[in-house]
Amino acid sequence: MKNGLIIGTFYLVGLIFLTFGISMMILANLGAGPWDAMYVALSNNLGLTVGSWVFITGIFLILLNGYLLKKMPDFSALITMFIIGSFMDIWLEVIFPELAVTLLSVRVVMLVGGIVSIAVGVSFYLQSNFARNPIDNLMMAFHYLTGKSLSFSKTAIEVTVLIIAFIIGGPIGVGTIIVAFGIGPLIQAFYKPVTKFRSSILLNKNLTENVE
Repeated sequence: MKNGLIIGTFYLVGLIFLTFGISMMILANLGAGPWDAMYVALSNNLGLTVGSWVFITGIFLILLNGYLLKKMPDFSALITMFIIGSFMDIWLEVIFPELAVTLLSVRVVMLVGGIVSIAVGVSFYLQSNFARNPIDNLMMAFHYLTGKSLSFSKTAIEVTVLIIAFIIGGPIGVGTIIVAFGIGPLIQAFYKPVTKFRSSILLNKNLTENVE
């Protein structure tokens, strides 16, 4: 039970970091990540909030992942997409609805901080192996099917979505390019340390229980 609570905490903290980072990138207005640029474009062109498009796209990706891996779609991932979409709307529509930063240096800090926050968030919530974001399940599916590294798999997918976002008029900029080519290596860099951190917490807890 306590192990589950610890893993659940990693999952929730990861999603908070992830959505905060995405929101900072959007608000920095220096180019959103490929997926987020696509969500913003869909919101601007077709209506609904950014969070709503996160959820709708998630449903499509869940079905696609099931097809690629030739197994039952992981509908539990809808939980993750609902949480991500909800947090996105909370950051953008509730907490920072009127935030408009004009100073370039501050926007750059927001951009860099957002990118790092996204990588940390993904590294944290992947520890749970529960209801993964379909985007990252797509990365894992590509990884398993091709044998390529997580870094290569993530980058290949991000570049593909970048092209789609550009075509439909998403907010493309320097931030988009950095995420497309840099988020994969950043996740790779954070994933192992975070995994060791999680393992050390679980080990220390188990040792304490055994002593008791």
